[in-house]
Amino acid sequence: MSKSTMVRGALLLTSATFLTKFLGMIYVIPFNAMIGEEGGALFQYAYIPYSILITLSTIGLPSAVSKFVSKYNSLEDYYTGLRMFKVGMKIMAVTGILAFLILFFGAESLAKIMLADADIVNNSVEDVTMVIRMVSIALIIIPSMSIFRGFFQGNESMGPTAVSQVVEQIVRIIFLLTAVFLIINVFNGTIATAVGFATFAAFIGAIASYTVLLYFWRKRKPYIDKKIAQQTRTSDLTTKDLATELLSYAGPFVFFAIAIPLVQLVDTVTFNRAMIKIGQGDVTEMMLGTINFTSHKLVIMPATLASGLSIALLPVITSSFTKQNGQALKDQINQAIQIIIVLVIPASLGITLLSDEVYGSLFGMGKLDTTSSILAWYAPVAVLFALSSVTAIIMQGINQQNTAVIHLFIGILAKVLLNTQFIYMFGAKGSIYATALAFAIPVLLNLWKIKKTVDLPIKPLIKRTMLVGIFVTFMAIAIWIIKFVLGLLVAYEESRFGLSIMLVLGVMFGGLTYLWFAYKSTLLERVLGERVRVLERIFGK
Repeated sequence: MSKSTMVRGALLLTSATFLTKFLGMIYVIPFNAMIGEEGGALFQYAYIPYSILITLSTIGLPSAVSKFVSKYNSLEDYYTGLRMFKVGMKIMAVTGILAFLILFFGAESLAKIMLADADIVNNSVEDVTMVIRMVSIALIIIPSMSIFRGFFQGNESMGPTAVSQVVEQIVRIIFLLTAVFLIINVFNGTIATAVGFATFAAFIGAIASYTVLLYFWRKRKPYIDKKIAQQTRTSDLTTKDLATELLSYAGPFVFFAIAIPLVQLVDTVTFNRAMIKIGQGDVTEMMLGTINFTSHKLVIMPATLASGLSIALLPVITSSFTKQNGQALKDQINQAIQIIIVLVIPASLGITLLSDEVYGSLFGMGKLDTTSSILAWYAPVAVLFALSSVTAIIMQGINQQNTAVIHLFIGILAKVLLNTQFIYMFGAKGSIYATALAFAIPVLLNLWKIKKTVDLPIKPLIKRTMLVGIFVTFMAIAIWIIKFVLGLLVAYEESRFGLSIMLVLGVMFGGLTYLWFAYKSTLLERVLGERVRVLERIFGK
């Protein structure tokens, strides 16, 4: 598979993932305005354990099905992949119901654990219990829905996943904002009730997504049946053999997918206690909401590239590894990592350079000196999120999944052991430093193992990273010049509108500066495998 083909395969999913995350960020603006920072913290109290239970309930099967189907398709055994899909659906029906029961009936215990001191924090145990139970209903349907996506991805068909993701997010957001507005402004309900229905929106979105996937399934099933009828060989695997092989792939995916929610759970359990200990209990929920909700929505945006790339990358890497095509494997791995370096680093550092403008424009001027500082420190962690996701998928593709799990476990353990101490030493930012360490450790260990396993050349990665560093420096200079010039003309820092104007100018001039250097140096062409047509029209050949 050529470089450009792999990039096109990832582009659809990356675009859909980016749009999904962008919508997930934009809705936070009116949502946060209606419920406030403490309401955002309440929302996260429910969503973090929910996210973890989703991962546990799917037990990694969607990605495992993708890998399994890709493997047997490369052997031209399409029937075995279909059998695996049916086995996976049955397993997901059971685990989804179990996850719902665990979260629903364990909600009160979780609430008591997360609220360190009910006399200091603004949300009550009853409120947190209620919103957790509201969101738990979505667990009944989401696991089996995700198997559909895994099966399509294994067949290198990314459209169903892309469309279903976008539809799910749009329907969820429309229901969420409508419900919250009506409850607060029409029925004079409480913030807790509004947040409860906001979490219930996950179930509504899941139903919409399931409907889309069923449509694609009925449309493409005849094509799948035709390929099965034409195949010349079939593996004689029993149902037990299928489940055993599938679960051997699935286990590590659970830990990979749970990494960010697990790190956020560490914050949810330890952050309030540590902040109260250092005398900042009056702002602890506001700071926790800023880190794990508003800022995280922004920080995760640059890392969305890794999500789409990882999903598209797994069947490609698996196929090359299965066929023992060593050179293609090295090229695909190198390209995947370089895409993250070339695109995510400037995006995340751009957020840092424009943190006041980004946070003030989107979430208002209140406490901007504190919240934007949190965002500025948190934004570069997006690079580690992205590299962690992509290197973990590469490790899966080359059958080093167990080693990758160990690496990630070491990183999470560092977060658990050091989070409280870092908060004692650095305040709320200590949580960010501990998160950065939690992902830096597995990234470095994964890269070392990948190099050792496939003899991956590291020099191209180092050279491209240094080149990106130079171009990002030029980008930063452009942003600083624009800030200085605009600051001489107007006091843009004093209004939300002024910050928005500076944000637009900063993104425009800073982004174009980076893209001009990356394009003219042929860096983008070498990494993406072909010239970027849009930039060719802007900058010329």
